[in-house]
Amino acid sequence: MPSTTQQQQRHPTFFQTYGERSEQPNLTPLATYLLRLIHLKRTNLCVSADVNTTTELLRLAEDVGDHICVLKTHADIIDDFSDKTIRGLNEISRRRKFLIFEDRKFGDIGNTLQQQYTRGPLAIVKWASLVNAALFPGPAIITALAEAAQKAIAAHNTSVSTDISASPAASLVDSGRDDESVEAPSDDDDEDNDDEDDDSDEDDYAAAAETPEPAEDRKGRKQSVVSVSTTISTKTEAISPQPALRPTLSRDSTQSEEVEEEDETAAQLAELGSPPLFRSLLLLAQMSSAGNLLTPEYTAQCVHHARRNRDFVLGFIAQQSLNKEAGDNFITMTPGVQLTPGGDAHGQQYNTPQRVIAEGGSDIIIVGRGVLGAPVAERKMAALRYRQAGWNAYQQRLRAGRQRR
Repeated sequence: MPSTTQQQQRHPTFFQTYGERSEQPNLTPLATYLLRLIHLKRTNLCVSADVNTTTELLRLAEDVGDHICVLKTHADIIDDFSDKTIRGLNEISRRRKFLIFEDRKFGDIGNTLQQQYTRGPLAIVKWASLVNAALFPGPAIITALAEAAQKAIAAHNTSVSTDISASPAASLVDSGRDDESVEAPSDDDDEDNDDEDDDSDEDDYAAAAETPEPAEDRKGRKQSVVSVSTTISTKTEAISPQPALRPTLSRDSTQSEEVEEEDETAAQLAELGSPPLFRSLLLLAQMSSAGNLLTPEYTAQCVHHARRNRDFVLGFIAQQSLNKEAGDNFITMTPGVQLTPGGDAHGQQYNTPQRVIAEGGSDIIIVGRGVLGAPVAERKMAALRYRQAGWNAYQQRLRAGRQRR
């Protein structure tokens, strides 16, 4: 454990609860939401979903969803990644109450990474609240990603819908398609799958209207009046911080009081609602692999530029808290966590929740093989063990703070 002198030098966030930190000013809506989610759900666990199929990913999300605050994905290792993957993952995350973090580790020039973030088969910006990036290309990587996120949110908040009606309605018999249904293209209802080219359907309809119908197809058919209407709607997602937290009951209580506390927590989680439509960045400031080249000077630059971009940078991937100055309230997520220390044959170094949370001051533990290495039927229990270990380490840190006072 740190010495008394070290304890006295700790940053204030080291000894504050997640709930207390969520009430501080100058937080992004997503940072406020995440801190309150951790506080209410009583979990600082992120599970790393290093699986290879949509089925495996969605099953893992269901199994561990109640025990995590964040699910970390690697979309590019999912062999059958598609809109089905996105829809399923978003539905589970809303129901089980956790954020999605795509571990993309962006590291390219601005124009390229903007396209990597918003386009292609992954279109990460549409479904992942959190992404991460390394700073070695320069600080412009932060502003480029922030700009891409803002444009994507603006595009989502302006939707275009087209309705088609005909009188009299064309019959399947008249069209000669007795065994088929006639269906006009429509926009995907899922909020995270809206496309920036929502008006493409209008072009299809216009092209169809300009194409003359063959005379033999018109013969014997009643003429119809076709009405095409387009609606452009603008919506604004709730991106403001949530209402202040209501007091929660003590866990040192009787059985009836514990039931009351669970009901109170469930009510507050329901009140917290879904995550705000907001995107944030984690800077890759430190790594857990042996011999990595992320020097202390590099880490210091990550912190410097995070402070200059607090409206987009939520925190860090690091081995300990990097909050040093007054006003710092960054969230630190630490990978390479297992219940027992050690390493693997590929240079990964493992630390315990005690070391990472209670001593290092990190906020969220990232666990991969500690959960995935368990038999499928036991993954839920493995996640619970890590959830308890991470939360116990956090409570130990708070107790140390109370003793200091």
